[in-house]
Amino acid sequence: MAKHVVVSLSGGMDSSTLLLRALKEYDTVTGISFDYGQKHKVELERAQQLVDYLNDNCKESDCYGGCKINYRQIKLDGLADLLDSALVDGGEDVPEGHYENDNMKETVVPNRNKIFASIVQAVALSVANRTEENCDIALGIHAGDHAVYPDCRQEFRDADDKAFREGNWEHERVGYFTPYLLTDKLGILKDGLTLCERLFIGFDEVYSRTNTSYKPFPSGNSDYKSASSVERIEAFITLGRKDPVQYEDESGPVDYEVARSHVEGVLTDHVAIKSLD
Repeated sequence: MAKHVVVSLSGGMDSSTLLLRALKEYDTVTGISFDYGQKHKVELERAQQLVDYLNDNCKESDCYGGCKINYRQIKLDGLADLLDSALVDGGEDVPEGHYENDNMKETVVPNRNKIFASIVQAVALSVANRTEENCDIALGIHAGDHAVYPDCRQEFRDADDKAFREGNWEHERVGYFTPYLLTDKLGILKDGLTLCERLFIGFDEVYSRTNTSYKPFPSGNSDYKSASSVERIEAFITLGRKDPVQYEDESGPVDYEVARSHVEGVLTDHVAIKSLD
């Protein structure tokens, strides 16, 4: 297994859990986030908060290589003006509902994962070349990634990896770490619970420093009606844990039970609609 890893850290629940897993598995951890003009820029603030918390609170004896994360946020200035997506500044309103609804295609950001992958691959290869040791790329892709996002499919991953290897010397030093490939959002959250116990850090402390909402409020609080929030809350409901992030709607901050009740209604309606298909 490689000693070094580069984690693609969005600030969401999946990649934040992946960061915990990387701390248990690797000697050195580099985290990279991207500012591409997303409306939910609060995820970058949460990513920084999480890195700071982990660097301050993880003990070296609890981590494989010591818990000091080398973290960078990369600004892709001007990109949002050129992209057509509801998720970037200037785009249409982010739709609400379940991920399987047709309107969720509006949340696709053209070629986003290819743009990110090229940079992460370059960093991982650079780490490998500098250290003369293998370096992995850690990705939070999972079995629940939705068909609405073509660049989350394995066919895309395979083609992208082939292009990387065709275009670079010493590419054999770079591998992939995808521990959640065969699990879903709930499985990731369960792993997060286990990792928090093993790292002796607070579950709520970690996940309050994440953002999954595509429609956060100016306060930084999460909405509970967009598809990404619905999916997150569903995982917490199934796990039997209260989600520690603060939710909000047009009336202001709301108790978690309000968000939970709304999501339970969405899920009930979704099951009823599916039964009619």
